[in-house]
Amino acid sequence: MRETISALLLAWYDQNARTLPWRGIHDPYRTWVSETMLQQTRVQAVLEYYARFMAELPDVYALAAVGEERLFKLWEGLGYYSRARNLHRAAQVLVNDCGGEFPHTREELLRLPGVGDYTASAIASIAFGAPVPAADGNVLRVFARLDNSSADITKPAAKREFTARVLEEMPKERPGPYNEALMELGALVCL
Repeated sequence: MRETISALLLAWYDQNARTLPWRGIHDPYRTWVSETMLQQTRVQAVLEYYARFMAELPDVYALAAVGEERLFKLWEGLGYYSRARNLHRAAQVLVNDCGGEFPHTREELLRLPGVGDYTASAIASIAFGAPVPAADGNVLRVFARLDNSSADITKPAAKREFTARVLEEMPKERPGPYNEALMELGALVCL
């Protein structure tokens, strides 16, 4: 069943994935910024902000050096300003402590200010090909439907169960596209 689910999902994604400016680029900075902007915010709302942000702050060095006032101006309208503050703090850690290089593992990424489990997993799998599940609400919803489960995906036990299922089905050769395909299916089909 694993090969069938993964193969069908990836084939669907290859044909139906939305063209988004952060997709197809295995750059941890772009993945990190996009995933942070997308937290509790719809893709359509993020597109303009992302383009403006990347035009002015194209890499971790530019983000680390920007003044807070300018950063907040670029973020204005996205809300949840703690996300912008955490991006800034983490960029400074990356520049000052890591020579501007992103850690490659989920565990190391979790040490960055404001980077939680989902974001660390998304960066590790999409940018570095690490076989880790990036299970957001969309992904959990897909697996609840796949398993015909009425479990409440907001509960920790259900989240752990479905996250384990995501990993169980993950093709080791394409973990990033697999995670993105699940996110896309959850966002576009399993509403």
